[in-house]
Amino acid sequence: MQTLIELYDERPLENVLGVEMFRPERAVFICPENVAGDKRIQRQLRDYFSHRGIAVELSFSGANIYDAQSILNLLRRTVERWPDCAVDITGGTDAVLFAAGLLSAEREVPVFTYSRKRNRFYNIRGASFAADLPCDVRFSVEDCFRMAGGSMRPGRVDNGILNRYMDDYEPFFRVYMKHRRDWIRIVTFVQRVSQTAPEAPIPLEVEGPYVVKGERAARIPAPEEALRDLVEIGFLRDLQIVPEQSVSFVFRDRQIRAWLRDVGSVLELYVYKACLDTGKFDDVRTSAVVDWEEDRRDNAVSNELDVMCTRGVTPVFISCKTCDVKTEALNELAVLRDRFGGQIAKAAIVTAERGRTVMRNRASELNIRVIDLNDLLAGRLRERLESMMRT
Repeated sequence: MQTLIELYDERPLENVLGVEMFRPERAVFICPENVAGDKRIQRQLRDYFSHRGIAVELSFSGANIYDAQSILNLLRRTVERWPDCAVDITGGTDAVLFAAGLLSAEREVPVFTYSRKRNRFYNIRGASFAADLPCDVRFSVEDCFRMAGGSMRPGRVDNGILNRYMDDYEPFFRVYMKHRRDWIRIVTFVQRVSQTAPEAPIPLEVEGPYVVKGERAARIPAPEEALRDLVEIGFLRDLQIVPEQSVSFVFRDRQIRAWLRDVGSVLELYVYKACLDTGKFDDVRTSAVVDWEEDRRDNAVSNELDVMCTRGVTPVFISCKTCDVKTEALNELAVLRDRFGGQIAKAAIVTAERGRTVMRNRASELNIRVIDLNDLLAGRLRERLESMMRT
């Protein structure tokens, strides 16, 4: 097979997986007329294959995707031009699939498909090379972004340095769980007492008042026990507290400073480590930011993903919440999952609160796994992540 005929689909995976597996010289996309004339979409696909190191010539042929006869005529012309071809019917509309069936009935053209549920290719007719063939393609998080027409840029966390802190995440999380109910006030205190001018150098040494102002002029006294616990795990040193007067300490380094000034970092880092500890994922990222480049849709959702993993061709999206989970958060997570991976992608929301029935029902409707406070208290996070990948 030198030419692979792909039935263009809005789900990115369906457009690239056949090329990934069988490495043809060219791929001809039978696509809607608007896609055949959209240079941006075509460039994104070319950029994706270039990023993956796959040398393939791409061609885009447009037709009315709801007119089976028009599609059949286009398929006939394509086969006549490139007779050494095969047809991948994994994607496409019903009319396109029907036309592909008609083509197969009248010509000896190999036809195959991919099963998302079984992660295998199957011979539909004359494609013995795809018969019961396991898919061994493995994607990184960045691959998933590029497949959907985006690219990855640095987020709040430099993932390249996270391995230096592996021994810190669980002690940090234990401090958080001990002071969970006061965590926002603790972080707010650290923020206020260590704030600097926007353009000023960031010092590690901190000296400030014992009481700071919080939201709505609330008074927040120094969280003495929490600060001592942070000293015990090595996040702070040289702690000096003069009750009702002053507080001083030194952050271990700038990264620790950033995490102690951000409410959500502790849970994200704990989930990040748990994903690594499962040994089930090919790639794990936290604070993954997608740049949609030319995508400027008004309804675009947040571009930052708390934790994202990949296993084989399956992307996994995990949202971390230290507060109650709102319906909006579930909806945004579902949109991201569907845009990147469609039916094959998985999603979970990890919350440090007990999942309420209404939230759980909405999550179930969206096929989002809920991991809540009860799971965290019982040490079941890793187990829940592993079970998600078995379903």
